Amino acid sequence: MKNYHSLSQIKTDLDAGTINCTELVQGYLSNIEQKNPSLNALTEVYAEEALAQAKEVQEKINQGKAGRLAGMVVTIKDVFCHKDHSLQSGSKILEGFKSQFTATPIQRMLEEDAIIIGRNNCDEFAMGSSNENSYFGPVKNEAGENKVPGGSSGGSAVAVQSDMCLVSMGSDTGGSVRQPAAFCGVIGFKPSYGRISRHGLTAYASSFDCVGILSKSVDDAALVLEVVSGADEYDHTASQSKVPAFSKAPEWSEKFKVVSFDNINSHEAIDPQIKSAVDQVFAKVESEGNTVNRMDFNFLKYVLPTYYILTTAEASANLSRFDGVKYGYRSQNARDLESMYKKSRSEGFGEEVIKRILLGTYVLSEGFYDAYYTKAQKVRRLIRDEMKQLFADNDFIIMPTTPTPAFDLNSHDRDPLQMYLEDIFTVQASLAGMPAISIPCGTDKDGMPIGIQVICNSFEEEKLLSFSKYLQDHII
Repeated sequence: MKNYHSLSQIKTDLDAGTINCTELVQGYLSNIEQKNPSLNALTEVYAEEALAQAKEVQEKINQGKAGRLAGMVVTIKDVFCHKDHSLQSGSKILEGFKSQFTATPIQRMLEEDAIIIGRNNCDEFAMGSSNENSYFGPVKNEAGENKVPGGSSGGSAVAVQSDMCLVSMGSDTGGSVRQPAAFCGVIGFKPSYGRISRHGLTAYASSFDCVGILSKSVDDAALVLEVVSGADEYDHTASQSKVPAFSKAPEWSEKFKVVSFDNINSHEAIDPQIKSAVDQVFAKVESEGNTVNRMDFNFLKYVLPTYYILTTAEASANLSRFDGVKYGYRSQNARDLESMYKKSRSEGFGEEVIKRILLGTYVLSEGFYDAYYTKAQKVRRLIRDEMKQLFADNDFIIMPTTPTPAFDLNSHDRDPLQMYLEDIFTVQASLAGMPAISIPCGTDKDGMPIGIQVICNSFEEEKLLSFSKYLQDHII
């Protein structure tokens, strides 16, 4: 099977009869069989089910009744409910659990004839920037198997990168789709908070969590966004706004104004090769007659502390439901009810998750709530207000997705500060609830991918996607 880069390429071949859906799925299954044992991107493969789905979808195509995603082979991150399928969120504590319903975005894809081929490995409960925190072991980057793929949606990014699927559904709390997309050389798209229902997505930090899309083309990300977005009676944080026809967004043709943050592009953590790649983009943008407004982002030093105070607090509350009582892992070493709770959680959660629960519980505790949590909420509002103000006079913010290319496996595991710094350029959009996308922007001297990030104002995804395609075609 040839390496497809978009659904339009697949549909061309399906219409021409040079391939059918069954052969398509067999091709992806063959890639999984060859590559997954070493990359560890998928924890479960739905081979028989995907082939049965393929047969049904092909019949619909033959009858002219196929949905908009017919021919799209998809994997889903191990944080989405999928009825009668396992869900573990990369954790021991959900061992043996099977979903009783399907997450809204996954259900909407199935209704448009997407074919789900498996579930992806991820950092435990989506907490991590390297995909080394999974109960199922680390995921490896196909561009360099001694390198991390990024996290927490590392398995999803590698599945797209290595042609085990066309599109993967991930989640992005503080960069968990964009950062692995940059490390793996694929598209990583995070919509505005509330654009896509979170019903059926395992909660990490509920006021940050977004369903994200990893793909090889902007067009596919736009089409999937169009399918999965919209109001949902099961999620009252989902926007009631009408969903634009993202897949039919006109080509970008206007002059534009972009923001370049000097204190980001000259940050001490940034790799010189990434800085050079971003500088070249700005130079090309200006040479095309567009405006680059260079300034500092006033709250840069506060974005990481604010993010980690708030997300750990929310994680502490959200993860209290995993207690060994109702479902999942229960310790066999318990002597009584209290030890059953303590041992089940201590044995069931990994080190990073325990660390974040403890941090979150601390900042929510009496005497520290106002000092940390309340203050962080106020700073979050200041960050959002400054971002909103920037978009009063500018169209987009362009910045690196990550400070470095993919780093070596096991290189940051004893240095949490170094690991958390990997999120420094992605958490800004998450704190503000704004849409952002990571686009491949060449490679470093070792052939490892580099990503460039574009952010725009809330609920302007149509504009962002149109502009992203323009950047890919004319600038990068």
